[in-house]
Amino acid sequence: MADIGFIGLGIMGGPMCRNLLKAGHNVVVYNRSSAPVDRMVELGAARGASSRDVAERSNIVFTMMPDGPEVEEVIIGALGVLEGARPRSTVVDMSSVNPLVSQKIGASCAAKNVRFLDAPVSGGEPKAVDGTLAIMVGGEEPVFLEVEPVLQVMGSTVTLTGPVGAGNFAKLANQIIVACNIAAMGEAFVLATRAGLDPNVVLNAIKGGLAGSTVLNAKTPMVISRNFKPGFRIRLHQKDLRNALLAAETMKVSLPLTSAIQQILIALMNQGKGDLDHSAIGTFIEEMANTQITQTVDRIASPISSGGH
Repeated sequence: MADIGFIGLGIMGGPMCRNLLKAGHNVVVYNRSSAPVDRMVELGAARGASSRDVAERSNIVFTMMPDGPEVEEVIIGALGVLEGARPRSTVVDMSSVNPLVSQKIGASCAAKNVRFLDAPVSGGEPKAVDGTLAIMVGGEEPVFLEVEPVLQVMGSTVTLTGPVGAGNFAKLANQIIVACNIAAMGEAFVLATRAGLDPNVVLNAIKGGLAGSTVLNAKTPMVISRNFKPGFRIRLHQKDLRNALLAAETMKVSLPLTSAIQQILIALMNQGKGDLDHSAIGTFIEEMANTQITQTVDRIASPISSGGH
């Protein structure tokens, strides 16, 4: 069992940390707000006073933060991980950030004789809870092989994708595909609903064909039932696409579909929907068509029930 530090106990980090505790690891935790720390302490974790304190007491430190600036703060900032990290210890950042940030942090860690992996995840809160996340890792293979058994506690698929930064490039590719799938799902089911079809019937008809996907199976029922409780928030997906576009710009790569969906996400945030699940991308298409995706069959060309325009 490893001596593990875990920093960032939010909607993803909390259940990931719980799985480490269930597996019997010794875990010391820190979070900017105290309530998540209190919950982990009740489950057997030790309380850390700061990111530096967590690092001083750990061989492996995991961080799970909203974006690059927060990752930099907790790892290379004042009272950060690198102020307390043991020589040859390992820092694993599981946040979804700009790959260039991962490379910057990796260089800072190397200067302090600390190993670093970027290891963002996909699967949202449900897969964080049941420990079946897809984990995309960037870093040196020997370091990866040492940490892999611990990562397997949190994910069912753990893949070394290349050097530091490669994990987040793979995650950005994942997020582009997910966003495009949700937007396409919204268009398809608005069309089907406007034509008078029951979207549940359409889903059952197409999910076994080429259009079938994990995104389709997970997100379409949420839209039909109007359940936008966040498994992955719109504002976080917008952040991921922003990072993808920033990285693409530095490499002179055109991402026209990503750019278009980024505009949809920004519009949804301006409507106050930033904390809804990203399945609510479909509501943008609904409003454009003045048609709400519902399971009622007899509704040809019927309008959105509340405030469509």
